Amino acid sequence: MLKEDQNKLYVLIDDYIKPSVIKKRNRSRKWEYGYNEDYDIVVISKDGTIGDIISIKGLLIALPSVPKECEARSRSERKQYWERKEEPRELQKIKSIFQWNSMPNDFKAKWVDYIEGEFDKREYGHWFMNNGVPTYITGSHYMYLQWSSIDIGYPDFREANRIFYIYWEACRADRRCFGQVYLKIRRSGFSYMSSSECVNVGTLARDSRIGILSKTGSDAKKMFTDKVVPIAKKLPFFFKPIQDGMDRPKTELAFRVPASKITKKNMYEEKDDDIEGLDTTIDWKNTDDNSYDGEKILLLAHDESGKWLRPNNILNNWKVTKTCLRLGRKIIGKCLMGSTCNSLDKGGKNFKKLYQESTTKKRNANGQTKTGLYSLFIPMEWNLEGFIDQYGMPVFHTPEEPVVGVDGEMITQGAIDYWQAEVDSLKSDADALNEYYRQFPRTESHAFRDESKASLFNLSKIYQQIDYNDSLIKDHMTTRGSFYWQNGIKDTKVIWTPKKNGRFLVSWTPPVNLQNNVINKNGTMYPGNEHMGAFGCDSYDISGVVGGGGSNGALHGLTKFHMSEGPSNHFFLQYVARPQTAEIFFEEVLMACVFYGMPILVENNKPRLLYHLKNRGYRGFSMNRPDKAYNKLSKTERELGGIPNTSEDIKQAHASAIESYIEKYVGFDFEGFCRPMDEIGDMPFNRTLEDWAKFDINNRTRYDATISSGLAIMACQRHLYTPKKKQSKISINFARYNNKGRTSQIIR
Repeated sequence: MLKEDQNKLYVLIDDYIKPSVIKKRNRSRKWEYGYNEDYDIVVISKDGTIGDIISIKGLLIALPSVPKECEARSRSERKQYWERKEEPRELQKIKSIFQWNSMPNDFKAKWVDYIEGEFDKREYGHWFMNNGVPTYITGSHYMYLQWSSIDIGYPDFREANRIFYIYWEACRADRRCFGQVYLKIRRSGFSYMSSSECVNVGTLARDSRIGILSKTGSDAKKMFTDKVVPIAKKLPFFFKPIQDGMDRPKTELAFRVPASKITKKNMYEEKDDDIEGLDTTIDWKNTDDNSYDGEKILLLAHDESGKWLRPNNILNNWKVTKTCLRLGRKIIGKCLMGSTCNSLDKGGKNFKKLYQESTTKKRNANGQTKTGLYSLFIPMEWNLEGFIDQYGMPVFHTPEEPVVGVDGEMITQGAIDYWQAEVDSLKSDADALNEYYRQFPRTESHAFRDESKASLFNLSKIYQQIDYNDSLIKDHMTTRGSFYWQNGIKDTKVIWTPKKNGRFLVSWTPPVNLQNNVINKNGTMYPGNEHMGAFGCDSYDISGVVGGGGSNGALHGLTKFHMSEGPSNHFFLQYVARPQTAEIFFEEVLMACVFYGMPILVENNKPRLLYHLKNRGYRGFSMNRPDKAYNKLSKTERELGGIPNTSEDIKQAHASAIESYIEKYVGFDFEGFCRPMDEIGDMPFNRTLEDWAKFDINNRTRYDATISSGLAIMACQRHLYTPKKKQSKISINFARYNNKGRTSQIIR
């Protein structure tokens, strides 16, 4: 199942800026390349005009306006598609700017328009007709398609790569951005695209350095020698600077003298003595946390970033490398980073964190993401070899009639159908399936799947549920918000308010008649909806720790089987956060309990939350540990409630509770024991599901969501842990008598 917009790499934003404003400024060509703060858009147009405004991953990008004429290989729309043009044979014979300068003037006059046009396409981008549609590609993309020789000759045009390059151009244009981190599929062409960009930037810039890193030093060297050097070597003379050193260098490509931009004005005037040195180098470094430390870099190509193995750490490397791309607050260089993702314990965990902290939807006061990078993901179906038609568009589903592919071969099967068949064949091998998902992901969750052998729980079911949740429009499934005391008066009525930056994520709220169902018994408050469900909580006591770290507080709400209105066995609330003070956390937990009228089971090793409940008169909400009779509880346990986290029996019971819940209510039940086989489970919170997938019972403190969700399950199933009363092994039978009459008669 797919989201409505799963197969849309971008969204066209209509009427974002008044058409009259666009028209007026286009006429005077006043749109400047770069970030436009007035409209919160990134303009990638270099001709002073803008046309369509599109959103890619939440970043608004303004494209150039469509020109009056677009290049077309045919008048027939059906025959309109990208076609690379061979360099004219007469120009192929010229190997350097010096040889050009020695040619007769009539020869120069013949070819100067062609050369100028190529420089313009490199700078401004290029428009061509594609199946009847005016299609824009950036200058970098044009250089890749037209002038970058790769292993199969020259690249084919793909819509997925067009979006990649538009996003990359926006990263280059945006003064707030340090570059792009691209979560890719296997054989997407990223290594060649980034190599092409190294050459493109390196053959234009003066006194600059271009760097290359990969998962190992040998991989970086191979990218340099097998991709970068050949691309540079095969450039036409008018783009090719004079190279210093060996013809095929192993460590550094040095451009000492550039080819000047040839125009009508200078084609007769250029003298060899007037050419100044470019002094730009392209090199590679061994994989290390401190690679390029202290050096100024214009462009860093960072390949296979999700596969850095210990002791190297991509997060540590980026902290160091980032400083090489800026002078003070000014960003002077960009990073082009891309990779598939290894399993989490093999470098994937660090890359996942880097990627997730690069979302454009979360920025600091300087307008930057946490990493400074912008993240991009393109699903497998957009870029899978063998499923791209002649117009560069993916064939998602098996066509009724064969479709002509970009390679001239017929496409008879859809990419998604092919992918699904592979997935179905691997369902019995969880590790092989997860590896396939990582190599060819359709969602970000696929890309970050971990090895199943490392999981305590049924990873297949967990990922089935995550996939299903990813296929839904999440705004329709859960709501983010906050709880408040009515009119700000504590211990009155709690109000639920949807709020974008709220810390609660909620999938269900009880009907009005069941909200704030609190029972007052002699001044102590008790939950009125105890029959419907319960909360579990992993609390903390200290408001802040040195360095601003510390674990999160976590709260989960779960319903149990009941006859009231609402779902049964359903996780309805997730809270994983660490507010500025512990007191804020305690009060938010209390308000959630009051609003739902349900009890809470809390770990008592950090008792401040339990004291907060007691002191406010809500001891009745705090559940006692279910594995002991009341008369067996300690004095503190009777006073506060809660459950210890040190007991091995409790740890095992906690893990067993989650395991049982997953088997019954998460993913598909192919055996049909708990529900129909085609019916998916009902657990809407991916963060908790992912926490379950990674849970380590020997290191429980890292998994706040798992602790609190497991306690919620135990709270709803307290009857399973109630100690059984011991029966006496001695049987004493007393005789019974009939006392009617004058003598008693024994009843036999």
